[in-house]
Amino acid sequence: MNMKYESQEYWANLIKMSLSRFFILHVLHQQPLHGYEITKRVSALTNDCCAPTEGSLYPVLKEFMEAGLVSVTIQEVMGRERKVYTLASTGEKAYQMASQAWGEVAVYILRAVNKV
Repeated sequence: MNMKYESQEYWANLIKMSLSRFFILHVLHQQPLHGYEITKRVSALTNDCCAPTEGSLYPVLKEFMEAGLVSVTIQEVMGRERKVYTLASTGEKAYQMASQAWGEVAVYILRAVNKV
């Protein structure tokens, strides 16, 4: 058997990667944000559990933009350009579906873990 499946780190990273996507949508559901602020908000919300790194955040945002879930505007702040990401109506629908799906799954996970 492949040893990675016996590693808590493997399972934790797999779960965190999926949850990170959900929490990115969640913080953008609350308000438009720039990349660094997205990471900070997700980090605070999840006690650093699911905060995306810079290397993982921007590919997800690009994927969300290509799918029409997120739009981006450029703001100038103190002479520097900053991309601000906003959840589109399609992104709102995706967020609602993700919230429902994660809510349903969480109940079963907690139930299974508590039976052990």
